[in-house]
Amino acid sequence: MTTQTPASPVIDLVTRAAIEAVEPLIRPYLRVTPVIELNRSELGLPPGPMTIKLEQLQHTGSFKARGAFANLLLRKVPAAGVVAASGGNHGAAVAYAAGVLGVPARIFVPTVSSAAKVSRIREYGAELVVEGATYSDALALSEQWAADSGALRVHAFDQVETMLGAGTLAVELLRQAPAVMTILAAVGGGGLLSGIAGAYAGLARVIGAEPDGAPTMTEAMKAGRPVDAATGSVAVDSLAPRQVGELTFSMISHHAERVVLVSDETIVRAQQLLWDRLRVVAEPGACAALGALLAGRYEPQADEHVAVVVSGANTTSVNFGG
Repeated sequence: MTTQTPASPVIDLVTRAAIEAVEPLIRPYLRVTPVIELNRSELGLPPGPMTIKLEQLQHTGSFKARGAFANLLLRKVPAAGVVAASGGNHGAAVAYAAGVLGVPARIFVPTVSSAAKVSRIREYGAELVVEGATYSDALALSEQWAADSGALRVHAFDQVETMLGAGTLAVELLRQAPAVMTILAAVGGGGLLSGIAGAYAGLARVIGAEPDGAPTMTEAMKAGRPVDAATGSVAVDSLAPRQVGELTFSMISHHAERVVLVSDETIVRAQQLLWDRLRVVAEPGACAALGALLAGRYEPQADEHVAVVVSGANTTSVNFGG
């Protein structure tokens, strides 16, 4: 990255060694999600080796289950249980993990959350509060509930345990596709990319992709710190917090090579392409990384082995006709 930030203790906490130590603890509760090996030409791109990590096949339909279990197993949970704010996927993951571990949970989501995600949270038995226009509104409400009830806050991205859990995806991918030279993943609050960056530090280049209508990490990089950014995108329910986190900003600014912007049009095109060519169902937020390749925002060399993380299948917006 071109942005320089002061050293942060989180850099020493979210490391490959730390992630590898967490993985056995949460492994009994997770799936090892598969990968697809293909040539980029199959997706209409210039030829070259490519791996797609199908994390949307994880419990609850996204990588968020990893961070949820890491939080509940690494931290002391009070009798009041846990509370989380989410655009939907994190809430579903915390609700699921709480149900598996027998912990009370209350989840706050904004009114922009998709029906598919709201339905998932209800299925898992957590108390659900749908209120506020954005993720930031839901977060404020959840923090008030935590203060009033004593429940443990489980942050969607700006929490060391959340990032450690997310990083176990990268540890898996390192074993499944050791030849990968570059890995692309979506950025919302930055938890996933932070975990990947910690696991891959020094082993491969890490590229983030976010919607140009919700450029939260891009604006943070320009300012040298997290700042408010626009939150309008087709992926608003997963990639559009008002600000990235202090911890995730530090991780990504130190370990990721760059973050690129992708248009909503390209995100939708990537979503449809995954279905048309691979019969992979993914929500819009899961398609930003592939969109970065489709739009030429990152152009790999012909022999560069690229990995793309697809995480998030809680959608009904793909055109299944044909």
